[in-house]
Amino acid sequence: MVNKLKKKKINIINFHIPRWEELPDIDLYSDQTVTILENYLSNYIGNKDEKIITKSMINNYVKQGVIGAPIKKKYSKSHIAQLFVICILKQVYSISDISELIKLAISTSSIEVSYNKFCNYLEDAIELVFAGKEYINDNSIGKEEYLLKYVVLSFANKLYVEKEFLHK
Repeated sequence: MVNKLKKKKINIINFHIPRWEELPDIDLYSDQTVTILENYLSNYIGNKDEKIITKSMINNYVKQGVIGAPIKKKYSKSHIAQLFVICILKQVYSISDISELIKLAISTSSIEVSYNKFCNYLEDAIELVFAGKEYINDNSIGKEEYLLKYVVLSFANKLYVEKEFLHK
């Protein structure tokens, strides 16, 4: 049991979310998009009995204006990046809050830069939380980056509690 928990902790610390350059260069249908998201995230969030994302959820995000509509029923790299952010942050924030956070991020830099920052800060936050270390407040970063660090830290803290104490 202890070795199993230790292995799970090592896997979580090695959590990797694909960077912009690693996302598919071709547009994908919704079922392909769901498969990519599930493959990357299913070991970390949610539980075995429920899907992290479905085609219906994606359609609802489009209808709500959280992400743009697909072009010819296909989702671009930009859609996939936003869906990664949504799947992760919906564990701790409402969809309307996530929509506002995405709009803020994209308004301050390109989607590629914003998404890669999200990935970097997320992985750093998970590693720090699972290692029992504190996030160091860096006063040299701007308000938006400061916000991003604490948004991903909230997810990392929730993940830690679930995996370490609730054993989900």
